[in-house]
Amino acid sequence: MLTEVTATRYVTPLREGGSLPGIVEADDLGTYVMKFTGAGQGRKTLVAEVICGQLARRLGLRIPELVSMRLDPVIGLSEPDQEVQELLKASGGLNLGMDYLPGSIGFDPLAYQVGPVEAGRIVWFDAVINNVDRSWRNPNMLVWHGDVWLIDHGATMIWHHNWPGAPASAAKPYNASDHVLASFGPDIASAAAELAPLVTEELLTEVAADVPDEWLVDEPGFDSTDALRRAYVEPLLARAGTIHERLILDAPTTNGPSRAPGWLAARLTPGERTTRRTADEKSAKDGGQ
Repeated sequence: MLTEVTATRYVTPLREGGSLPGIVEADDLGTYVMKFTGAGQGRKTLVAEVICGQLARRLGLRIPELVSMRLDPVIGLSEPDQEVQELLKASGGLNLGMDYLPGSIGFDPLAYQVGPVEAGRIVWFDAVINNVDRSWRNPNMLVWHGDVWLIDHGATMIWHHNWPGAPASAAKPYNASDHVLASFGPDIASAAAELAPLVTEELLTEVAADVPDEWLVDEPGFDSTDALRRAYVEPLLARAGTIHERLILDAPTTNGPSRAPGWLAARLTPGERTTRRTADEKSAKDGGQ
């Protein structure tokens, strides 16, 4: 089971994430990044965070400590942001906390080097959990004291959003071509040989047991939280044994994210920008004549 703490002070929101996590202090004197059950993505995001985060930790990957956080919405009464107040009101009860790493910075593949062995371990792990959210566009890794730490696993295990189709979804290949570590020559074969034997039914059962019952209740198609936990174990166990054979590493896509200001990018498509620039240049030239 995760250690349970009680939130004592809401410090500030983190607006980089779509779910609006916040920095929160707790009664154990720790500081955490809190992810809320009342966020738009719902409690399944927190389930994925726990199962994948705890699995990574058991495999020796660096993950900030996870705790369950008891929240009384009253701590947000002095928060001036109406959106934050509404989120806190909707999230009373048990939420998820991730140890805050002070001074950490986002991983940049142009600024940091990762060896093939470590890159292989991370890419293989992401293939097992079907992590679609660790690309060069959005690495979801931090550098802290010179080491790489993995964060944000809420977008993993896409099959748990459609349990009837889970076997077929979990059997699909994993395309790592856009993975943030694809360019570091990840040694997938060594990672699979080292880590796959560690992913046993017993280990996955223990990891799934860390998910609080209240995040699992009333799931359609399951008569108990234990049955739902077993449903999480089966696809992960199957993928761990064979996903290295279905892992794709091709050339990454070339369409990088726009660097234009948001107000401008929202108004102009690339074609429109080119057309408008050409028209403006012609107009200036004609005016000069």
